[in-house]
Amino acid sequence: MIIANLCDKERYFALHPLFKPLFEYLATHDLANAPTGRINIVGDDLFINVNKSEMVERAKQKLEVHRKYIDIHIPLSCSEDFGWRHLSTLGESDAPFDIDNDFALYSAESHKWFTLCPGEFCIVFPEDAHAPIVGSGTIKKLVAKIKL
Repeated sequence: MIIANLCDKERYFALHPLFKPLFEYLATHDLANAPTGRINIVGDDLFINVNKSEMVERAKQKLEVHRKYIDIHIPLSCSEDFGWRHLSTLGESDAPFDIDNDFALYSAESHKWFTLCPGEFCIVFPEDAHAPIVGSGTIKKLVAKIKL
């Protein structure tokens, strides 16, 4: 997992060929006022989900993992707490991996917590089990999905 400020985004372009087009798209579009839903940039290889969600308490948020996609989480309206734990320490998932929707959920507790603020982003790789949208109130955020 990588946590960074949006002003340093160029530093991460070398990690994946679709990171640069993603951050260029973010810089040239007003996504703070975008309606919720999916924005296709490069079909299923690169897209953004614009989400508006009620945040939940730490104890109620399960860890999630993905296999086909890297996530980049970008809060827009407020800060969110974010849990993390390495995939290798999780044991069994709560249900079999959902191949069609590319996720599994785990009830294990997060090992680390941090706060992600507007103007920041985190890059979540398949080995990063993560528990986003933790806090109180409603959050509007972007979750970019980059195919491996």
